[in-house]
Amino acid sequence: MDSGSVVACRSACAAFKTPEFCCTGDHATPQTCSPNKYSVMFKNACPTAYSYAYDDASSTRTCSGSDYLITFCPTES
Repeated sequence: MDSGSVVACRSACAAFKTPEFCCTGDHATPQTCSPNKYSVMFKNACPTAYSYAYDDASSTRTCSGSDYLITFCPTES
């Protein structure tokens, strides 16, 4: 909150610190960690946003090629 207005929000994991919201422990696989009412609310507002730990199917982009060159810190020529 800033001057009475919401400026950011915490994830359900940060707020509740439980395995089912953090996708940890018994909930650490895509089969056992499902979207929850909080992540669904954000997914409805921003359909392409990553909303929980295993939200890969609708949020992660993939490419069919496999020959990549990734440069994080290019050097000057």
